Amino acid sequence: MTNTSFVDPRLELIAAASHFYQQGWMVGTAGNLSCRIPDGSFWITASGRSKGELQLGDFIRMHPDGRIEREGSANNLKPSAETSIHQTIYSLFPDAIACYHVHSVEANLVSGFTNSDNLSLPPLEMLKGLGVWEENPNCEIPVFTNHLQVPQIAAEIEKRFSKTSPQIPALLIRNHGVTVWGKSTTDARNYTELVEYIFRYMVAYKK
Repeated sequence: MTNTSFVDPRLELIAAASHFYQQGWMVGTAGNLSCRIPDGSFWITASGRSKGELQLGDFIRMHPDGRIEREGSANNLKPSAETSIHQTIYSLFPDAIACYHVHSVEANLVSGFTNSDNLSLPPLEMLKGLGVWEENPNCEIPVFTNHLQVPQIAAEIEKRFSKTSPQIPALLIRNHGVTVWGKSTTDARNYTELVEYIFRYMVAYKK
């Protein structure tokens, strides 16, 4: 007998957001999480919602072209300010199912460790969890300028990644936060934790 049970992906986003909130990575209403569903659209956290108190009604269903699917989405909600970044990630990486963006103190600090478009990461064991299986790897995370108009950030991400794919499924926006993506919500959650661990190590080492 086939198991036809369905788990609403928003429940997984709620659980991840609550966890990140407790870590201090999504304070107030900062940050945004999304998850793609089989028809190509995706659920994303609405703007202005506390990430420590999310409910099913605090999400908006978006089409790849930017249209809001009003069926199932509350009419009074607005999409997250970073929606264009999520759209770009899903367009660039067809196998990406989830995209998470958090604002941590460490992410903002390490973004100031370089003036270039890439930040070198220490050759820690944790990189294996991000798909880097090399001995003493030379791994970098792409760094982008934090523009007031978020679609400009998304356009720069698309331009750079269309030419060169990143070494790890993550990018850093200077003085803003980190964005990761994965083939599942579990992967995206793990990647967020791994990247933030590496950032904490870098900040501690800098001291």
